[in-house]
Amino acid sequence: MVQNNQLIHQFLEKGAKSFPDKIALIQNDTRASYREINSGANNLAGFLIKLGVKKGDRIAILFENCLEFVISYYGVLKVGAVASSLSSDLKPGSLAPLLENLKPSVIIASKRFSRVLKSTDPLLVKKSKLLIQNLKAAWVSDGYDAFCWDEQVRIIEKENPQIDISDSSLGSIVFTSGSTGSPKGVMLSHANIVANTKSICQYLRLSDKDKQMVVLPFFYVMGLSILNTHFAVGGSLVINNNFAYPATIVEQMVRESVTGFSGVPSTYAYLLHRSPLEGYRSQLTSLRYCSQAGGHMPIQIKRELRRVLPEHTDIYIMYGATEASARLSYLEPCHFRKKMGSIGKAIPGVSLKVLDRSGEEVPKGQVGELVASGPNIMQGYWNDPENTKKVLDKHGYHTGDIGFQDEDGFLYIKGRKDNLLKVGGHRINPREIEDAVLETGLAIEVAVFGVPDNLLGNKLIALIVAKRDDIDEKMVLFACLKRLPKHKLPSEMKIVKELPKNSSGKNDYTKINEVYEKQCHWKL
Repeated sequence: MVQNNQLIHQFLEKGAKSFPDKIALIQNDTRASYREINSGANNLAGFLIKLGVKKGDRIAILFENCLEFVISYYGVLKVGAVASSLSSDLKPGSLAPLLENLKPSVIIASKRFSRVLKSTDPLLVKKSKLLIQNLKAAWVSDGYDAFCWDEQVRIIEKENPQIDISDSSLGSIVFTSGSTGSPKGVMLSHANIVANTKSICQYLRLSDKDKQMVVLPFFYVMGLSILNTHFAVGGSLVINNNFAYPATIVEQMVRESVTGFSGVPSTYAYLLHRSPLEGYRSQLTSLRYCSQAGGHMPIQIKRELRRVLPEHTDIYIMYGATEASARLSYLEPCHFRKKMGSIGKAIPGVSLKVLDRSGEEVPKGQVGELVASGPNIMQGYWNDPENTKKVLDKHGYHTGDIGFQDEDGFLYIKGRKDNLLKVGGHRINPREIEDAVLETGLAIEVAVFGVPDNLLGNKLIALIVAKRDDIDEKMVLFACLKRLPKHKLPSEMKIVKELPKNSSGKNDYTKINEVYEKQCHWKL
């Protein structure tokens, strides 16, 4: 059961008190207990205080998933500062504007990210103090105000810092994946994250017996919720950053007796078709549940997943947003087969309504925009009042997703209000085409998008990752003829080896357009 915590870092502190010697984190040869992690976070917090970090200061965290990330995240929160973990895929050109926007008083970085920092405008980086893992002397000699992360966490601070922090204080700034535009800094208070954490723990029925396999990055809001929910109940995390080799993930799930796995649609597509998941079915005796969020997962993948997973493994289909601290709705496993296309109902403590343009709730069966309210809804976008006003009003958070509610109260999403393509006078939802391609059973993944066309307005393009080497475009097109009217058939289909992803595992349509342009010599 979740403790009655009001601040995010109290999840760790209560875990260290209730389960001091329990292994909380496993990664390769690393096995860290709650006591060890809390001690490291206290050590780091003590050093941040000595550096002059104040409540409300932003701290940028540049770590891949690892013990050091967890210590840094909770250590920052313990001093009342704002933790902002940045993408592990950042390049110098994209890091600079984020630092300019955040103006962090301290940047905490792994050895890997030190190269990115060194390549970023030094005048900008030198505005922050640096705490770097395996610090090299050159940083100091080059004029950076830099300290060694490893040395500071060795200093023994047994007591939790006694700092008066309100639950309404900003706890994290989490950047959106940018899948529907430029990344925005979502401001989440301690109360936002704690409320969502407790709700997730409730509907997933998490307990101290749970052990979660973590393949999603902690800088991504879903990954961060996995960290907080399992620490909230005294559970354990198994970190594996090698999803490029999905067979190793499945093997470790068996070896470590993992009880939970979470992923985005592409995670499950690759587990189904590029790993021995089906062959390990009888060995996944501990796997209590799998959960999916991070966008629409086609019904074909859901059916295959249900067939391949052990019968005792529950499947939770979930829906959410960074702006909601992670989660807004879930489909109970008992309704999985009957309501497979649904995102379920609102999670405990959250209200989800389908509203028309005037803000009135539409009757069941009619389409409108999903609007959410609850204690988990963000404070707004960091330094961006204009975009904040576009999505937050008296009704709540406007998700931008168009959907409806059926007679039983289950919610369905039809698409995004800004994502319909006009093709030859028809308004077409690319997601419908993607689903049809996957239903042919010939593709692992597909991305459908539009390119400008003088006659049609847009023409539909489909880039497809085929299941087998002998599958070609004509085979897919012929199979789609049985499922789609002619005006919804893509004008072009291209088989590709893989679809570019952003750092949270979603399709990166900017890069996907670049792949198409390179292959087809089309200037977009």
